[in-house]
Amino acid sequence: MSQPIEPFITSEIGEIEAVILHTPGLEVENMTPGNAERALYSDILNLPVVQEEYLQLHGVLEKLTTTFQVKDLLTEILVNQEVRTSLVDRICTFERVPEIKNDLLSLSPRELASQLIEGVALKRDSLTTFLSEERYALKPLHNFFFTRDASATIYNDILISKMANRVRERETIIMDAIFRHSPRFKTAIVNPMSKQDLGAETFIEGGDILIAREDILIVGNGMRTSTQGIDFLVQHLKKQKSRIHIIVQQLPDKPESFIHLDMIFTLLDKDTCMVYEPVLKHENNYGTILMTIDNGKVENISRQPGLLQCLDSLGMPLKAVPCGGHDLWQQEREQWHSGANFFALAPGRLIGYARNVHTIEALQEEGYSVIEAMSVINGTVSLDQYEKFIITIEGSELPRGGGGARCMTMPVRRKRVE
Repeated sequence: MSQPIEPFITSEIGEIEAVILHTPGLEVENMTPGNAERALYSDILNLPVVQEEYLQLHGVLEKLTTTFQVKDLLTEILVNQEVRTSLVDRICTFERVPEIKNDLLSLSPRELASQLIEGVALKRDSLTTFLSEERYALKPLHNFFFTRDASATIYNDILISKMANRVRERETIIMDAIFRHSPRFKTAIVNPMSKQDLGAETFIEGGDILIAREDILIVGNGMRTSTQGIDFLVQHLKKQKSRIHIIVQQLPDKPESFIHLDMIFTLLDKDTCMVYEPVLKHENNYGTILMTIDNGKVENISRQPGLLQCLDSLGMPLKAVPCGGHDLWQQEREQWHSGANFFALAPGRLIGYARNVHTIEALQEEGYSVIEAMSVINGTVSLDQYEKFIITIEGSELPRGGGGARCMTMPVRRKRVE
């Protein structure tokens, strides 16, 4: 095994060096219209189509960087009997199913990893379970292919998220175990759940955290990241020796397509960003607050006229490319299908959904070339001949899960951007 990777993320756009993915599996199909809402979905997905589309994302990233799969990482650490026992005990205690602990411990590491993600079927061996309308003792992790949510790399540390919805907290337990015990990573872990005085109102998720520059973090405050969650992050960042600016952008509570900040704003290049204009450029009630940390304390908190104006005042002026192009109707349609949710492979080198044609046209107006994912995977296109590009992946089914390329990637390491 090669040397363990030490996390390093100081921007959203530095050349990607290592990323964690999770290919959607049976957990996506283990859902019905009746429990879709509980699983945080508005519809059920077609697994074969989801996997076919996801493999385009995976295939491109495998060509360009080091990739890890959650299930593989989990299987590796479950070989260790002590880790295995501790993790199963923690999950069974948290989800109040101590009766399945021994059954889980009898499984092979690979099968145990699968069941912890795909769900554990409820045994019909008692009157209570026989009459139960539930199908699973441990519910499937339908959302786990959005690996961005459960953890985030911030500088040299891994932040384990405190999820807003209990149905997703097993994802964070698994990611915490992977980063603590996998020999593939060497990192410090920041976990809100380790704090005894943590309140139920404290939650923070990776999709709301963007590192704009080494000294600038942008954090969304909405349905998945509370002010208390941001305060927890601020307390951690006070330990940094350098001066840090935290821009807090308030988000609408609905519709569900505004779930995280990266659904309306992503960074594309040193001087360019993608924005959903109705929230970030039009006049509305969603405020922008700037917090500055220096010498271990919050030096200043102030309201700002807007996110882009605040970045400009900090010496980071950005040209805003409109998600959905220039028509409000198309902006609404394409934002709904993750049109603003791009993943940067390097400055000006992006990956996103092909279906958002007006967004892609807006990028073409800024000099971005459009390249189909299969051309990269098959080696029929050399990316070296392009300065700026957007690699497009098919997106008829994947976007219905509620996220895009950034949501489905958890970067562990990027090169520094000069």
